[in-house]
Amino acid sequence: MTDVDLLVAGAGGGLAGALRAAQQGLDVLVVDTDPNFRRGNNTSMSTAMVPGPGSRFQRAAGITDSPQRFLDDVARKTGGTADVRIASALAHVGAELVEWLADHVGVPVELPTDFAYPGHSVPRVHSLPGRHGAALLRHLADAAEDADRVDLLVPARLVEVRPRPGGTVCAVVANPDGQHEEITARAVLLATNGYGADPGLVGTHLPEIAGATYHGGEHSRGDALRIGAGLGAATGYLDAYQGHAALSAAARTLVTWAAVMHGAVVVDTGGRRFGDETRGYSEFAAELAARPGGRGWMVLDERIDGLCRSFRDYQDVLDAGAVRTADSAAGLARVLGVPAAALEAELDALARVAGGAGGAGVDVHGRSGVVALRAPLRAVEIVPALFHTQGGLLVDEHARVLDTAGAPVPGLYAAGGAAAGISGHGAAGYLAGNGLLAALGLSYLAAGHLARPVPAARPHAPEGAR
Repeated sequence: MTDVDLLVAGAGGGLAGALRAAQQGLDVLVVDTDPNFRRGNNTSMSTAMVPGPGSRFQRAAGITDSPQRFLDDVARKTGGTADVRIASALAHVGAELVEWLADHVGVPVELPTDFAYPGHSVPRVHSLPGRHGAALLRHLADAAEDADRVDLLVPARLVEVRPRPGGTVCAVVANPDGQHEEITARAVLLATNGYGADPGLVGTHLPEIAGATYHGGEHSRGDALRIGAGLGAATGYLDAYQGHAALSAAARTLVTWAAVMHGAVVVDTGGRRFGDETRGYSEFAAELAARPGGRGWMVLDERIDGLCRSFRDYQDVLDAGAVRTADSAAGLARVLGVPAAALEAELDALARVAGGAGGAGVDVHGRSGVVALRAPLRAVEIVPALFHTQGGLLVDEHARVLDTAGAPVPGLYAAGGAAAGISGHGAAGYLAGNGLLAALGLSYLAAGHLARPVPAARPHAPEGAR
């Protein structure tokens, strides 16, 4: 006998696994270290983006997509270094996942089609109004609290998992007073995110971004790595992470990269651009960190400002007074404290490329679809940030944690930053939404696998039978 069927450690993306398990008749206990988990973990701090290739929302918008097309995009962005088995599992569950979020969790899913995020060949990144993770987590948490088969134990921290006879496990949970409680379960789902809040681990595995601001959940301390190591689990892709090149220096919230995809550019403290911003906000973080002063400015115009006001993050930046304005490039340079000649030259170059033969062209950095920025101009001071790590425990297509021999560790699953993701190595392989897809998708797959009926054992043939 066990106390519960599934213990979920982490009330972020792990709630998808809790809800899916409960929906299939399993009893679930969710534990989380943070009493304010609704606003303090990486799910709540995200932009609520989930790739769902082939979803009904895409079909309604007339967009043709498929899991294979998404896999091709992943392979292209990661240079073929992503874990193909996990990428395939997530690619094939993505559409089912976003439709389940809409139909069974009540998330008002929408599909932005006004632009494509870096690396995605078609619009497939589903979100919800405001495009902010706090709203997504609110729907998940409300549904969990309403579910008869889901109990929440908060604050409490999973500190150890011990194997028991028959493939079940004993989860050791500590409360804030340091008292330990042992809870038996058929399985544990590690959904505790990665190790971004542990400076030592970041310095060891991610030296290129170690000096940047960490903008993630404070409890992402590598618990899954430690617990998994105690059970002989294998790890992989520990050098992978999602960076972000546009954390508002003043508001300390992410400036939406949609501004860049609509035409905004990034300049350093010398007023100069230094690359193709549309390649991706993740890899651009380390590039910005390497510029003089380790910071810069996102420059946009009134048109782009208007297009971004539906994003809650950008509205927070506006409300914080972090958006600077001017009627000319020279005036903006004075406001920002950057050399006017440099900034004017960069904006003039954009205008020349945008106005060339055939319309918007390709600039010296290889950026295509360049548009001219027209006064009045806007700018936001930005700093690079580490959002979350993308390496962790190796898992299979069912989210089962694997040992160093490649066999499943009995009774142990992992999802999100606790597991090795599908972004390959470094930062450049990260596709928008892949963090949440791994957090929600692997949790969903884990619950589905645990709920499968156990095959009946074949009866032993009588001795001597043929």
